[in-house]
Amino acid sequence: MRVLLVEDEENLAATVRDGLAAEGFTTDVAADGVDGLWAATETPHGAYDVIVLDLMLPGLNGYEVCRQLRAREVWTPVLVLTAKDGEYDQVDALDLGADDYLTKPFSFPVLLARLRALVRRGAPQRPVVLTAGDLEVDPAARRVSRAGTPVAVTPREFAMLEFLMRNAGVAVSKTQILENVWDAGFDGDPNIVEVYVNYVRRKIGRTAIRTVRGAGYLLDPDGG
Repeated sequence: MRVLLVEDEENLAATVRDGLAAEGFTTDVAADGVDGLWAATETPHGAYDVIVLDLMLPGLNGYEVCRQLRAREVWTPVLVLTAKDGEYDQVDALDLGADDYLTKPFSFPVLLARLRALVRRGAPQRPVVLTAGDLEVDPAARRVSRAGTPVAVTPREFAMLEFLMRNAGVAVSKTQILENVWDAGFDGDPNIVEVYVNYVRRKIGRTAIRTVRGAGYLLDPDGG
């Protein structure tokens, strides 16, 4: 799951990003409303599963970010995360197109649950459970199974498998995998992709993910 976090409090942004990473989410952070709006509208369509948006932002406030997103027909689910707890603050945000509203301070497990709920109901073009033959990945419940048998995976393995499942039948490059499974600023060894592909292969079957010479990796839409 890929999240755009628009938050100007640096420490809070880092805490939320690290917490989401531990759950296997990939999170891009924008520190003001202008950069947040740019990321949400200029990043390829469908790149973000959900946007977490503060209201009190420099450059462009969260209300205006939300209004402009909807005006541009960007329908990515938006969860407002803010210290503003007045009922009219909530009414204004929801009327402008936000999908949920959570006030600071907040419970991290509750934030996770709400993000998953938004993805389930806010992205109807994507199935709740991704399938390739008898291989199933449930992004909301963070579960993987093969022929009905649960498969234990790490958060990073889950993120990689989810990305490959969403692109089943299409070869994706190492660069694409790094951008969607690791952070955008990852500067480590790109061969880490090959390492994790092999980890996942061992767990779901070596024929499920094919290496396409010169192109990258392809998950067999029939499950391999």
